Amino acid sequence: MFRSKGRPTRLFFAADLHGSQPTFRKFLGAAAFYGCDALVFGGDLMGKALVPIVRSNGVFHAHFQDRDHEFEKDGMDAFTRSVELPGFYWHVFEPDEYEAVKDDELARLGLFQRLASERLTEWISLAEDRLAGSGVRMYLTGGNDDEPAMLEVLQRHAGANVIACENRVVELDDEHTMVTVGLSTVTPWDTPREASEEVIAKAIDRSAENVPDVGRCVFNLHCPPKDTPIDTCLKLEKVTGELPKPIRVAGRFLTTGGGSVAVREAVGRYQPLVALHGHIHESAGRFRLGRTQCFNPGSEYVQGTLNGWIVALKGGELTGYQHTSG
Repeated sequence: MFRSKGRPTRLFFAADLHGSQPTFRKFLGAAAFYGCDALVFGGDLMGKALVPIVRSNGVFHAHFQDRDHEFEKDGMDAFTRSVELPGFYWHVFEPDEYEAVKDDELARLGLFQRLASERLTEWISLAEDRLAGSGVRMYLTGGNDDEPAMLEVLQRHAGANVIACENRVVELDDEHTMVTVGLSTVTPWDTPREASEEVIAKAIDRSAENVPDVGRCVFNLHCPPKDTPIDTCLKLEKVTGELPKPIRVAGRFLTTGGGSVAVREAVGRYQPLVALHGHIHESAGRFRLGRTQCFNPGSEYVQGTLNGWIVALKGGELTGYQHTSG
């Protein structure tokens, strides 16, 4: 654990990387690049899709970004890098293997979860290696999009530099602590870790009751406070057999607050030192609830862009903050 000796503790916070390889590497490098003491992640580690690559007579075929792709072995690296940029997974199949799994939902889910677990394992191993001896810790949590089966990789990890921070109180330095809840409210996407407002409220309360001084605690809550400038998103409707669609009225898309009432009430009641949020990619910004500044870095992981907030803490006070993007 690093110590605060006469200077602020600087945290670099990001969220919603969704499997993007280059964006994670930027996150890992952010402590050194921005001169921060710890890396804090706000949830949603898992990618969103699997791209099958079918090998036939020495030629590889795939469908990606609404296009059919055909390439030989020397084009594999370039193609897979393009798949990993927005966080997708990929797997090479022989034709008979592909035919066996393409209509088998359970087989596809099992493969998807295995690939997601393997990527998270690689990320953790890379972070342990790069952060060794630096004094920097990386605090990771899942979000609503993260399958519990994949998060077992993180829960089992017992390294010195990568810390699973959900459902526990962690010491950021000699003065400040942090609690983490990675759940979200119900979404139109039916993601794995959605919960009712009551469940989210209880999860926050369980963590907060173990904090020695909540005024010196960082709340790392994946879901932002409801109906604030950092939770505004398009209002969607479910369509049977299709992806959710934006609702449009008189030529205008409707928006809504995608955050949590329980989070807003908890931040207002406990008044933590800082509240860190993600989940709503398009609502980067900050918003004050009482004395507490609430931050959402937003997310542009699909382009490989890392958005973040640097927050500086000293003596139970927020001494500075800066939004970053690059």
